[in-house]
Amino acid sequence: MTPGSGLPGPGSLGGSGALAVVRPAYGSGSLAELMPSVMAVLGVPGATDVLGLGEVLGGVDRVAVLLVDGLGAYQIPVAAAHAPILTQLDGRTLTSGFPSTTPVSLVTLGTGAPPGAHGILGFTVRRPDGGVLNHIVWGADPDPALWQPVPTRFETAAAAGTPTTLVTKAEFAGTGLTVAAYRGARFTGAGDPHALATAMLAALDGPGLVYGYHPDLDHHGHASGIDSDPWRAAAVTVGALVARLVDGLPPGAALLVTADHGQLDIPADTRVDLAADPALSAGIVGVSGEPRVRYLHTRDGAAADVVAAYRSVLGASAWVLTREEAVGSGLYGPVPSGHLGRIGDVVVVCLDRTVVLAGGWEPPTVGRLVAYHGSVTATEMTVPLLSYVRPSA
Repeated sequence: MTPGSGLPGPGSLGGSGALAVVRPAYGSGSLAELMPSVMAVLGVPGATDVLGLGEVLGGVDRVAVLLVDGLGAYQIPVAAAHAPILTQLDGRTLTSGFPSTTPVSLVTLGTGAPPGAHGILGFTVRRPDGGVLNHIVWGADPDPALWQPVPTRFETAAAAGTPTTLVTKAEFAGTGLTVAAYRGARFTGAGDPHALATAMLAALDGPGLVYGYHPDLDHHGHASGIDSDPWRAAAVTVGALVARLVDGLPPGAALLVTADHGQLDIPADTRVDLAADPALSAGIVGVSGEPRVRYLHTRDGAAADVVAAYRSVLGASAWVLTREEAVGSGLYGPVPSGHLGRIGDVVVVCLDRTVVLAGGWEPPTVGRLVAYHGSVTATEMTVPLLSYVRPSA
């Protein structure tokens, strides 16, 4: 594998391919296969190397996995102008799960299971009591061990005697999302990229896995747009972080760099606010999801009318599906009955550069973002898997 092979080329961010539909590659090449494949390389019993990482990482006994939030494969050519090391590593691509959003992807990676199985099915979802759960600000209610019932790959590794460490911001310790995605790993807090690299390298003092999470690129994409000055500065920091990890790897260790999703900027004239159109707000009793994948909860008997209204207004700019159609399409993988209610009665999957905002149902700041993600376009769904190996001495 040559450095950067399998990744989108220069100029791909705005190319037509970036908006092509990409379905999740569950079972063959998605984030759900990453941790099982790493665990297989590390000798964890029962783990299967579906991704063939043994061919790249053969002989290593310790692996660092760095997830850079928002660094989709289609952002790599843009970021590499400010972080050239990203194109100096071996590279291929995976898909995220669906929706292509942070909590869904983090739990998909941590459990090695598709979203339907683990039940984290959106940025926000409707609770059984009719309230809305934001998975990013989730505490102890609902109990994450019950809301997300699948054992994590960190738990199975620990049970097999393979040490695992999670390095992320200290304020994430014990949150619902951290427990759902990473329970079983030893937690280490790191307040900045320097501390993140230091703690990850320290965890490689013996065999095992260390996983680190870096959120800043995603934040600046949302707030200022891809390739904005703040985004470029964040890309420089990503490059420095990756370079430090590469330089500090001990013999017999490997570094993998991946992401949870990509992003795309959304212009003002392709933003639809359901609260501003009576045809789109009729029959709705609850709204969740996010602007690129909107979950609509409808009054009894109103789902068909809601589907018809949204299809009429959005046309080819979105798939408008019933819950049954969305689940039947395989986007989530198999969904057990206990998780079905977390998906809207109607699911609006935005295509091209469309978003469906929900004025009055969610904070106004959501409508002021520049870049979004969550849907099925290549730029949102395709994530890199970069690798570097330092052979044993």
